[in-house]
Amino acid sequence: MNYQEFLKSKIELAKDTGIQVNPDDLCKYLKPHQRDSVIWALKGGKRAIFSSFGLGKTLTQIEILRQLLLHEGGKALIVCPLGVKQEFTRDAKKFVNMEIKYIKHLSEATEDNAIYITNYERVRDGDIDPKEFTATTLDEAAVLRSFGSKTFQTFLDKFKGVKYKYVATATPSPNKYKELIHYAGYLEIMDTGQALTRFFQRDSTQANKLTLYPHKEAEFWLWMSSWALYITKPSDLGYSDEGYDLPPLQVHYHELPVNHLDNNFDKYGEKALFRDAAISLADASREKRDSINDRVNKAMEIIGDSPDDSFIIWHDLEAERHAIKKVLPESKDVYGSQDIELREKRIIDFSEGEYKYLSTKPVIAGSGCNFQHYCNKAIFLGIGYKFADFIQAVHRIYRFMQGEQVEIHIIYMESEDEILRTLQKKWSQHNYLVEKMTKIIQEEGLSNTNMEAKLMRSIGCKREELKGKLYTAVYNDCIQEAETMESNSIDLIHTSIPFSNHYEYSPSYNDLGHNTDNEKFFEQMDFLTPELYRILKPGRVAAIHVKDRVLFGNATGTGMPTIDPFSDMTTAHYMKHGFQYFGRITIITDVVRENNQTYRLGWTENSKDGTKMGVGCPEYILLFRKLPTDTSKAYADTKVAKSKEDYTRANWQIDAHAFWRSSGDRPITTEELMNSTIERLQAVYTKYSRATIYNHKDHVMIADNLDKQNKLPSTFMVVAPGSWHPEVWDDINRMNTMNGKQAKKNLAYHICPLQFDIVERVINRYSNKGDLVLDPFAGLFTVPYQAVKMGRKGYGIELNRDYWIDGCGYMRLIEEQIETPTLFDIVEPEMLK
Repeated sequence: MNYQEFLKSKIELAKDTGIQVNPDDLCKYLKPHQRDSVIWALKGGKRAIFSSFGLGKTLTQIEILRQLLLHEGGKALIVCPLGVKQEFTRDAKKFVNMEIKYIKHLSEATEDNAIYITNYERVRDGDIDPKEFTATTLDEAAVLRSFGSKTFQTFLDKFKGVKYKYVATATPSPNKYKELIHYAGYLEIMDTGQALTRFFQRDSTQANKLTLYPHKEAEFWLWMSSWALYITKPSDLGYSDEGYDLPPLQVHYHELPVNHLDNNFDKYGEKALFRDAAISLADASREKRDSINDRVNKAMEIIGDSPDDSFIIWHDLEAERHAIKKVLPESKDVYGSQDIELREKRIIDFSEGEYKYLSTKPVIAGSGCNFQHYCNKAIFLGIGYKFADFIQAVHRIYRFMQGEQVEIHIIYMESEDEILRTLQKKWSQHNYLVEKMTKIIQEEGLSNTNMEAKLMRSIGCKREELKGKLYTAVYNDCIQEAETMESNSIDLIHTSIPFSNHYEYSPSYNDLGHNTDNEKFFEQMDFLTPELYRILKPGRVAAIHVKDRVLFGNATGTGMPTIDPFSDMTTAHYMKHGFQYFGRITIITDVVRENNQTYRLGWTENSKDGTKMGVGCPEYILLFRKLPTDTSKAYADTKVAKSKEDYTRANWQIDAHAFWRSSGDRPITTEELMNSTIERLQAVYTKYSRATIYNHKDHVMIADNLDKQNKLPSTFMVVAPGSWHPEVWDDINRMNTMNGKQAKKNLAYHICPLQFDIVERVINRYSNKGDLVLDPFAGLFTVPYQAVKMGRKGYGIELNRDYWIDGCGYMRLIEEQIETPTLFDIVEPEMLK
């Protein structure tokens, strides 16, 4: 496989693994949009159907399973929330004359060529093994949204390998794009961790806070539409919307006042000036409990204004249910501990207009139930952060075939206004998502052909170059650029390679960060590393910055964070291509900051079970050398010689020793540390640590005393031990990067910039003045910039054009500073005497 063939192999669209059917053989009761959905889903084999409320997902799923049984045999399974199975049994009997049997245990599925139905809990708890079924579908599949939940992790494993599987819901993404890819993980379209890395930018300060890359948005939607079908109305697929007109929707917000002086204490017993339910979940729960009577009275006032109408009253607390029953005894309630048959009867009776008032929780009856025929008014007795439950509950009455204007009443307390704003923001985000996906369906249809052609355009780039006296800045794929470079022309290679598929830096498939896993990453590196070896001068050094990677348990299925030994893999890779490995420099990181990014070293979790706690991940500079022409003494063909006047014997001896030590005679006292501010504590302790014989008990004692004085922050580490070893660098300034210059100019930050401290030391140690220093992954051109600043020449290659443009600006600037003569350059030497 050549390089271009490799790049084309990286295009990821969901593959069709299903069956082709004759449209004439489908159920005659299918509407045109339902028929197209069935054909598309059957062809795909593993697909998501995100069609709007009232468009017939129930019949669509039944017909998909029926057709698969006709072609493949075996058994089919529908998994749905409690209280929804009646919709399936009724539609199956009415439209395809099939009996769907509810089962509680696998032993009850005795017949082949039959469709069975069960609830999520039965599968999750092990009563039913999905692998015993030819085809499965998850109805109202919101259960998969919670990435780390027990149900998601269990279902991921239990359904793995099922030949045909589907998910169906009308609200696929309530508020965060990343939740959509959990469906892709379940359907085995793409590994969840891989998809997160491919499309989302990580927040370096907080774990799981991801935002969709702007340059990846178009590709994300195209990829999504290759396996997920969004339909909001029949016209999305080119059909008439007759009979599918939604009625007007009117939302009434009822804000109730609160007493800011009454029982307003935080968990520490401190009096607060104002009540604010948005501060924490505990505050929100307290606000709900304290205001039950006020909210129930408001609900009764709303009902009293429309005495002839039916109402569904949505609540979250059992205390709310009891309060409703007390003031509205004629209402029927549905709750979790209720007998399932009674629960289903009450839901069906309300849907058929047998009584006027139903009170229940969204998690119980908010999914799959159809109340639009006899009810057009709903009251939410309170609000919360769970938008998915909220929007599902709204659409129990706001759906096709609703003949009246729908009125939604939302009751909330004055202190909950921030929660309301969050809910409204999620609602807007949901509408935006649906609009984006349906637009693609309208433009592209149900074929992947056009999508693949569009994604092909992101392969390759048109080379650009900016060249100065002291630097060369190239916009290009570094592999294709290195192929054109002269052999034995580079004095030092210093770079931070992409960390496999951990980040993506550009919208191009040429990006080495755009790979599915380590194997594919190093397969692409196999095109680059031999070229780097060829162009490096004999005997000279390649200093490669890497870091081991955290693998999250909810992605690997281990349930615990593990470490991907990426630095070791990189070492083996470079050695495979002829480089001689001769050591590594360790750069320690702040373990507290790291925990805030990964949630894997938490103090609370360690208290529960210390066996889960690993250690922080340092960064490394891996040192490789190309063998010199003459290996008798192994001197480089062009040596890096050091003057003994500049690099003394004493300096050499200390650097060569295994540890740097000094004779501290006692531990620093807490009182001495307490005289420093928290901001200065880190520097004070590091200085002390380097100069003092280390004692672990003293170290813990100091930290404990600081904690008792509220001077041990949870966001960064102030008492990290200083290093005594020359190959462990503890004094790298994490903020000393090109991003500082980017911030001043209000330009885009680099995802993971290399620190100037690291670059300066590597260049000083392994190159001469006048040498040519190459960074094939230049980013913002930190390495070429520092090389020119230190009297070398810089050569940088970058695939992200925005980074390249910014880097060009920095290279121009530093060359101007170096080349601009000073007064001392102009004045004759004799005049200075």
